Amino acid sequence: MARETASVTVTLELEAGNASLMMLGKMLGPTGIPPFEVKRRYDAATADQRGDIVPAVITIDARKRWTMRLKTPPTASLIKKVLGTAGSPQPGHKRVGSISREQLRRIAIRKLPDLNTTDVAAAMRIVAGTARSMGVRVED
Repeated sequence: MARETASVTVTLELEAGNASLMMLGKMLGPTGIPPFEVKRRYDAATADQRGDIVPAVITIDARKRWTMRLKTPPTASLIKKVLGTAGSPQPGHKRVGSISREQLRRIAIRKLPDLNTTDVAAAMRIVAGTARSMGVRVED
């Protein structure tokens, strides 16, 4: 009886509802799973989040069976979406904008499933730290 090897995990950051087949081919080609099938499932699962970047964690076992788990968009991309602009080129010296406490709270609640806390206040502090590192001020 042949010994099975451990599973392989690939994390992809793709555009929701419109995954790039070329990117999928590059990342998944060595694993032997069909990129078109992954694209079809990913696009169907993320169609309601178009415009966001939604990371997908794909786990492939030794028999080439695979599962996909979607994560929440990166905190920085959610902050950029609220701001309507990218982060500061000099975060400690130059601010690019500000977000309100309510906007911060909405981002924190959306990110809660992927953070290592279940407390909204702690999640807000985590998101506020990311905002500061991008040159974004959080208004009271």
